[in-house]
Amino acid sequence: MKKILIGTHNKGKFKEIAYLLSKKYQKISPITLKIPSPKETGKSFVSNSKLKANFFSKFVDYGVISDDSGLCIKSLNNRPGVLSARLAKKKGSFYKAMKYLLKKMKHKKNRSATFICSLSLKFPNKKLVNVVGKVSGEISKSILGRNGFGYDPIFIPKFYKKTYGQMLKSKKIKIDHRYLAFRKLKKKVKIL
Repeated sequence: MKKILIGTHNKGKFKEIAYLLSKKYQKISPITLKIPSPKETGKSFVSNSKLKANFFSKFVDYGVISDDSGLCIKSLNNRPGVLSARLAKKKGSFYKAMKYLLKKMKHKKNRSATFICSLSLKFPNKKLVNVVGKVSGEISKSILGRNGFGYDPIFIPKFYKKTYGQMLKSKKIKIDHRYLAFRKLKKKVKIL
């Protein structure tokens, strides 16, 4: 069985990427290998996901897939953006970060937002492949649903009435930004 390292310490992200990858891969977590997280110094999702793939590939002699993703809210100058995870850390949890964002959105008419995922794949001695998936939608008025992870309970994707957090995992995983990025990656890298 081929191995692939899913370059994230986020358990929710790990599960989603593992689900999308073919069953022929044994999915390895950096946590089990005691590999630390790199400093995310990139100014964009693309630069951060590339940075992570390159970092983790130094520790293993098989493929690495890394993602950087986040929520960009139009009326908040596309924040939290690349700082999505850091905002949650700063506030103490994603729940508190969502409360904070909803408070900031209280008097905003424009509630449009985009969930963005940059996926980077690196195999030993091969060029790094990068793709981006985006889903447009809007921010809900309150925290809705307990499914998913991160900012899922405040994001309503376009053409839907529910937040990601209210959707069944099997439904959400087939329409989200990570899935769209993965579909693009699969077209570029046939072995996935």
